[in-house]
Amino acid sequence: MGTAPTVVALIPARVGSKRVPGKNIRPLNGHPLIAYTIAPAIQSGVFDAVIVSTDSEEIAAIARHYGAEVPFMRPAEFAGDTSPDIEWVEYTLRTLAEQGRPYECFSLLRPTSPFRMPATLRRAWETFLSDRRVDSLRAVEKCTQHPAKMWVVRHNRLLPIMPFGPEQQPWHSSQYGSLPEVWVQNASLEIAWSRVALEDRTIAGETLVPFLTDDLEGFDINNRFDWMAAEHLLQSGEARLPDVPQPAWSR
Repeated sequence: MGTAPTVVALIPARVGSKRVPGKNIRPLNGHPLIAYTIAPAIQSGVFDAVIVSTDSEEIAAIARHYGAEVPFMRPAEFAGDTSPDIEWVEYTLRTLAEQGRPYECFSLLRPTSPFRMPATLRRAWETFLSDRRVDSLRAVEKCTQHPAKMWVVRHNRLLPIMPFGPEQQPWHSSQYGSLPEVWVQNASLEIAWSRVALEDRTIAGETLVPFLTDDLEGFDINNRFDWMAAEHLLQSGEARLPDVPQPAWSR
């Protein structure tokens, strides 16, 4: 296969979070949430650098405490509620290159997936490298709410999102087991060639390889119910967090 390409882990951590205020640094089992993304990224041995992109000096200090780099702050214009990922990703890759640190690949590791392990990242990297023809890899899991059972409302009428299916048995009236397999992306990880972001201005490109997350690898904390679920999974012993070698952060 030859020499592996250089790759940087990019961990986004804006200060603003509407559904779970301060979730990126909210304590979970003794450490800020972001620690459980930094630690496995470093321990995986996959990445040439682990970098946190943030607009917050507090988050930057916490990230450095847990071993990540914050070589520069994210500009405010790329840190809004509706700012697309490509803006800060492109800015980060270009700024790193200008500083003499170009990377051939990048991986997005969002801090809201605390059960992602070093082995998860190694498996994803091997999957990505197994086919150099792809633009990117994206983590997916089998959907629990099938889109064939979903509808849109137009002029007070229900219309199925997936109108196709057997003539005698529409998908929306079929048993789940008879429906086509559908996979939904989760936020746990993405990997792509840097050219995809820098030349095509997209984080995915056109040719994607799936990374099938296992069990809780793709668990994502988006709201307070997810947070409560994560705490319950830990308390019941159904889940475990990556090991964090640093002492707990304290101001």
